[in-house]
Amino acid sequence: MSVSDSVAQGHALLGNFTGGSNQVRVRAYNERLVLSLVRLNGSMSKADITRRSGLSAQTVSVIMRALEKDGLLLRGEPVRGRVGQPSVPMRLNPDAVYSFGVKIGRRSADLVLMDFVGRIRLQYHESYAYPLPGKIIEIITSGIARLEGQLTEVQRGRIAGIGIAAPFELWNWAEEVGAPQGAMEVWRGFDLQAEIAAKVQHAVYLQNDATSACGAELVFGVGPSYPDFVYFFIGSFIGGGIVLNSAIFSGRTGTAGAVGPLPVRSGDGETRQLLDIASIFVLENLLKERNVDPQPLWYSADDWIDFGEPLDLWIRQTADALAQAIVAAASIIDFGAAVIDGGFPAWVRQRIVASTIEAVTRLDLQGVIIPDIIEGMVGSQARAIGGASLPIFAKYLSDQNVLFKDLRETAAGS
Repeated sequence: MSVSDSVAQGHALLGNFTGGSNQVRVRAYNERLVLSLVRLNGSMSKADITRRSGLSAQTVSVIMRALEKDGLLLRGEPVRGRVGQPSVPMRLNPDAVYSFGVKIGRRSADLVLMDFVGRIRLQYHESYAYPLPGKIIEIITSGIARLEGQLTEVQRGRIAGIGIAAPFELWNWAEEVGAPQGAMEVWRGFDLQAEIAAKVQHAVYLQNDATSACGAELVFGVGPSYPDFVYFFIGSFIGGGIVLNSAIFSGRTGTAGAVGPLPVRSGDGETRQLLDIASIFVLENLLKERNVDPQPLWYSADDWIDFGEPLDLWIRQTADALAQAIVAAASIIDFGAAVIDGGFPAWVRQRIVASTIEAVTRLDLQGVIIPDIIEGMVGSQARAIGGASLPIFAKYLSDQNVLFKDLRETAAGS
């Protein structure tokens, strides 16, 4: 699907929401808790929310009336057949809030407009040889103007902000992406968040790209099923994250779960970093060595062609390296799952996961409990979706850790 087709289709989906005019503000704590519970469960009645939140029935009634008046909640059909009054489920209004998410990669950038329930409504993609600040700023600002041009004035008023998911220390690995010597040094000391904020009218948030992808998986993917998991996202360079007790664990310096520097043994017996084996730039180099044009890798993450032998080799090497990384991670923390996703089509992800499961069986597993090795549910746009989640959580929803902590405490006290 072309960009123009995506925009047209997204515009048709958006509709003309005309609810209350006070959405884009920071909600009170109890309002956030109610909205988060409804988001987590899809729809809930007042009685369900009262039971799960620990709030009084009167408080819940007041909050739900206010949220419905503001257009954040929609009333479902009454559920009859029980003793007493019919139960009325409430659900999030997808059109109540929108948010922009930006993924800055080393080969391409993606801009998405996400609704209140995590669906991508509009999107824009642009590839480049390597990222430079001026180019990135132009892509973001012109892309936002382009997508906002497809919205009504009311819809533009529902935008909560812009969340940018970008690799930190972009000046590193310039050689691997083929940038001229010194070209990427311009990123040192460059405040991307401030520069974008000075050029747009929305609040701007910034987070590491792999952390954003992990957050998207936690919120919109396997998070409800696995409170503890190690996450691998294979982009130009592999990155990842760690989720413990239903919250991202970033560690003392914010770099916990980066996964890329993990030492693994390559097929030739040398010890190398995981990112030097299980990254898409490695596949790019394999294609170049065989005189195959690697550009289709960056046109659309969901539309790769089957490159045959070099792709087979890369998947096998990636799986072998991931298997070692998973065993190492499981030796430290008893994760429930190891989640694998990346900037490629679902059929590539399926092959990598199947090969990784097989590769694990060839390793020494004495004393190690292997987690479930599963596919990510969010897909190639996980980084942009994670970025788009930042403004929505900042203004409307409870942090996952806070939410699940509240639920655990409520359950313990009941």
